[in-house]
Amino acid sequence: MSENKRERKHYSPEQKVLILRELLENNVPISQLAEKYQVHVNDIYNWKKKLFEGAKDIFQSKPGNQKQSSLEQKKIEKLEGKLRDRDEAITMLLKENIEIKKSIDGEI
Repeated sequence: MSENKRERKHYSPEQKVLILRELLENNVPISQLAEKYQVHVNDIYNWKKKLFEGAKDIFQSKPGNQKQSSLEQKKIEKLEGKLRDRDEAITMLLKENIEIKKSIDGEI
């Protein structure tokens, strides 16, 4: 086998973002980044392409999220209804308690 063949490096998502951030925010030339991080220029181009292809998903509203939100809203409404029912029951019990106390004390 060839001794000149370099071992392929693997970069974490965080490292790729760091490199792409330098490229996009600081306008560092790709050739300079490739040399600095010992990455092939084509790899950086591919990462950039993936970044922009995936970025569109960030700006799209997802039907799953709307469905989740709708389910959560229904759950909230159901719980609010239970709270109203509980509050009505407590009010009724308090009124009954007051009536009983009045009847015992003879104030009715």
